[in-house]
Amino acid sequence: MPEANLKNIALLIDADNASHHGIDPVLTVLAELGQVNIRRAYGNWAKPALSNWNQISHRYGLQPVQQFDLTKGKNATDIAMTIDAIDLLNAGKVDGFGIMSSDSDFTPLVTRLRQDGLIVYGFGSEKAPNAFKTACTRYIDVDQLIRTSSDDTKPGSGGAIDSELIELLGAAWKAASRDDEGFARLHEVGQIAGNRSSFDVRNHGFKRLSDLMQAAGENFKMERRDDKQLYVKRLR
Repeated sequence: MPEANLKNIALLIDADNASHHGIDPVLTVLAELGQVNIRRAYGNWAKPALSNWNQISHRYGLQPVQQFDLTKGKNATDIAMTIDAIDLLNAGKVDGFGIMSSDSDFTPLVTRLRQDGLIVYGFGSEKAPNAFKTACTRYIDVDQLIRTSSDDTKPGSGGAIDSELIELLGAAWKAASRDDEGFARLHEVGQIAGNRSSFDVRNHGFKRLSDLMQAAGENFKMERRDDKQLYVKRLR
C-alpha cells in the first residue's frame, strides 16, 4: 500500500486498566488498519503500578499523558482519554482507533466514534463487559493475543472449538456466495463472520482463519483451487 494511502490510526491506552505485555501484539494488529501514528498512554505515572509502562514508553513511541488522582473514586484517566478521542475525531485526521482497556465506561465513546464511520478496535480482557465488546468494530482478548503471538513454533495450534463457534462459522458460510458444489471463498466467510465484533481468530488461539477451519476438521472441508484462493464447505 502506498504510504500516502495508509490510514491514520490512534491508539489510546488506559494504562491503569491494561497490561504492558500486550503492546507489541496490539500494535501488530493495528498495523493491519494503517499507520499507528498516535500512541498515547494515560495514567498517574507517579504510581508504582505503572512503572512497567513507563519503562517501555520510549521503546514503542508511547506518549505518556499524566493524570493526577484529584478525587478518590473518580477516574480522570477515562475522562482525559474520552476528551482526546473526541478532539481527534473533530479534527478529522484520524481514520480509526484502538482503545486498550477493559472498562465499560468507554462504551459511549466507542459508540460515538463508530457513528462517524470510524473503525474502533478494543483490546482488553476476556471478562470485559459485553456492552463494551459489542460496541467495538472488533474486540480482541489481549491475553489470548499474547499467547498466540508468542507461539511461533506451532502456527496451527489453538484453543478449544466449541459449538457456538462452529455455528457462527457455519452461518457465515451459509450467507456467503457458494458454487454448485457448496464451496464458498474462505476470505468472504471470514469477512461475514467478522461482522460480529467478538469474532477474531486470535481470540481462539489461531493466527489464520485457515488454521481454525483445519482444526474444525469434521465440520468443514477446505480446498485450494487454481486461482490460488482457499474455498470452504460445511460438512455437518
